[in-house]
Amino acid sequence: SPLPLCSATPGRLCHRLVDGLCGREPPCRGEYGATWSLQEWAGLRDSLTALFCRAVGSNSADEEVLAELQKLCSRHAHAVLNVLRSRRREVRLALLSRTDCMSSAALQDFDWSLKLALSSDKISSLNTPLLSLSLDVRENGALRPVAVEMSKEELSALISSLEAANKVMLQMK
Repeated sequence: SPLPLCSATPGRLCHRLVDGLCGREPPCRGEYGATWSLQEWAGLRDSLTALFCRAVGSNSADEEVLAELQKLCSRHAHAVLNVLRSRRREVRLALLSRTDCMSSAALQDFDWSLKLALSSDKISSLNTPLLSLSLDVRENGALRPVAVEMSKEELSALISSLEAANKVMLQMK
């Protein structure tokens, strides 16, 4: 369904949404109570906030953002885009700050070895390659060892996850 952005000042609302995203005072529904129902307000707020996060996180070009905003009239779409352009750096810093707050742990060092499991207590002939990964993780100043053993499939999934994370980090720069 189309975004019901019919406010006379869409730029002001968008700036307030970015303020909220950046940890400052977000807009209150009471300020717009006569304009939108509670459901419309929540949908608009969530949609625009998600748009700002997505556009900054994936470093979207203006054309991509406008394509996402095609349900809005041109004047409102350009107002949203102008707010995004002017506050992109601020949103990026807020997103990075949120990511940093997820964990204080950092990889200090690692070591790996490849093993071949020939059998197990249940199967007499296994012949499965296993990767032993030893991580030294620094968390709150203390070094903590972490040992992980992975099959070929688990290693492939880990590598794919790390490549995707690296791609996102490169886009954030």
